[in-house]
Amino acid sequence: METSTKHWTTVPDGEALLKVSLTGPGSIPASTFTQSFRSTVLKHGSRPALRVKRDGRWITWTYEQYYADATRAAKSMIRLGLEQHYGVGIIGFNSPEWLLSYMGCILAGGIATGIYTTNTKEACHYIADNSRAQIFICEDKKQLTKLLQVRDRLPHLKVIVKYIPESIEPLDPEMKESGVMTWDEFMEKGQGIPDYELSWRMDHQKPGHCASLIYTSGTTGPPKGVMLSHDNIVWSSTILAKSYDATEVESHISYLPLSHIAGQVVDIVTPALIGSCVWFAQPDALKGSLKQTILDVHPTFFFAVPRVWEKFKDALEIELAKASGIKAAIINASRNVGRKTQANRLQGQSVAWGYWLAQKTCFNSLRDKLGLDRCRLTVSAAAPLPMAITEFFGDFDIPVFQAYGMSETTGVSCLNCQGSYKPGAAGRSLIGIEIKIDKPDSEGDGEICFRGRHVFMGYLYQAEKTAECVDEDGWLHSGDIGRIDDDGFYYITGRLKEIIITKGGENVAPVPIEQNMKEKIRIISNVMIVGDERHYLTMLVTIRCVLLDGRQPTDDMDSIAKQVAYEIGSSATTVSEAMNDDVIKRYIQQGMEQANEQAISRAAKVQKFAILPLDFSVDGGELTPTFKLKRKFVTEKYRDIIDQLYSE
Repeated sequence: METSTKHWTTVPDGEALLKVSLTGPGSIPASTFTQSFRSTVLKHGSRPALRVKRDGRWITWTYEQYYADATRAAKSMIRLGLEQHYGVGIIGFNSPEWLLSYMGCILAGGIATGIYTTNTKEACHYIADNSRAQIFICEDKKQLTKLLQVRDRLPHLKVIVKYIPESIEPLDPEMKESGVMTWDEFMEKGQGIPDYELSWRMDHQKPGHCASLIYTSGTTGPPKGVMLSHDNIVWSSTILAKSYDATEVESHISYLPLSHIAGQVVDIVTPALIGSCVWFAQPDALKGSLKQTILDVHPTFFFAVPRVWEKFKDALEIELAKASGIKAAIINASRNVGRKTQANRLQGQSVAWGYWLAQKTCFNSLRDKLGLDRCRLTVSAAAPLPMAITEFFGDFDIPVFQAYGMSETTGVSCLNCQGSYKPGAAGRSLIGIEIKIDKPDSEGDGEICFRGRHVFMGYLYQAEKTAECVDEDGWLHSGDIGRIDDDGFYYITGRLKEIIITKGGENVAPVPIEQNMKEKIRIISNVMIVGDERHYLTMLVTIRCVLLDGRQPTDDMDSIAKQVAYEIGSSATTVSEAMNDDVIKRYIQQGMEQANEQAISRAAKVQKFAILPLDFSVDGGELTPTFKLKRKFVTEKYRDIIDQLYSE
């Protein structure tokens, strides 16, 4: 086993150098996640830990039951041959079984490895092989099929567990021969393992050992395995909980991918440290059922990515448009009060005149309708939150706080919160975290760098890649460009790899331009700026459309797109019609020109656009599972259309 003398290690059984400081938050004693989880169980054993709705009723695990089932899973993994520092792959929608697999793996000394449900069989193979997964826990037949197709190419894999039974029929003999078992069979396997064997593994873990692998979404190549130590996840989650005074009374809904760092920190580790309750959404959460889950739970904390907040905004706008007469007047007056109140709070002033009346006549009822009446913290992360969404919810006194972080920093590093908030900012750094702006330009923009106990161990088996981003002084170079203002708020202005360098040598950050275009042109869903090594900028846009099963783009325009088309005098109702509609093209052109008026330079102005035949999606390959734009993929896919924009 390697004990690193550097700031990083890239081997699975390596022990990272702990970065414990002498004073301050960085001096919190290091512990393993196993130790911390056991402490929570002793303190909050009878409190609810996990809740899931099945067959119409909510089923609850207390912390004592959670720990008992996690140890059963751990013993079963040991019996099935899990060795210390080897991987356990987990693929499926958020569920108690997902968390029990994660916890069981870590208790047994393994490395928990989440995999996106949208991954192809080859992507699953790459991660399973790279992580040396000896056990694979999968949700259903769809995920099982992927694994069985690559089973013969996974030399470390010993068993596959399917935890959702799609029928009462037992697994067929052929599957059993392939090493497949049900969840119940799996949980029974460890019965003969004595307590001391598991205790030995738990007691011999160290804070510097790897606990979890987070695989990057691979926007520029094969995914990299981000190694996170016990100390990484425990310390970072402890600091996050302190930042918003989280306690055991919190209620939180788990629905975003648990293979993502945000899901693991927010849904698994932090609750397990403070003793709070995690409620699981239904698998079709993003297809519409999330709304009902929120109404059932009334969470105290709600976390979402910008795409989810955008869907909420769209749905609310449709409902608000139905109001008329006195009701519409009350809503508009309340929004004005909410807008002024947000502005006052930014200046450290009290609420606007009429606030209490607006709260009684509009704000409270809207929060009740959304199920956010108990929610004291609403957060957006994983991508920049468009200002239009921030302002919309702010009008109704629902501040959506932007957070910023990355897998390599174990999640959140900067956070806005009540009393420390600026729209458009990524927030102030969390306590105990060092941040610097490296090589700032004349505007103060430079690469954001981090140092502290939240910085990852390294990329699994990729020493060269790790050395490229972690320097000799322990600074992690994020690849993000940003600046800090006089009040200590950080602003993200782009990514180094995304920066467009035009033929004239001008550097242009595409994200702010794309956000501005979406705000000005309401009929578009996605936009991508193009212009690297070109004489001018152009953009590819997609029209808002109906999503089949909440994810597959169709040719039918959605209700908002149809409403915009109606308002501007177009009869188009499908994307195909919109592509050839002169009225819609003129509308997009006018919106583009309005956005160009706010461009920071002549080089940042967009000259032409093309409407694409299909919206971007995860299944189409244009978006990652967390809805980040895969620019290289889109560029290659629509190479001919791009070339045509520059040939005229």
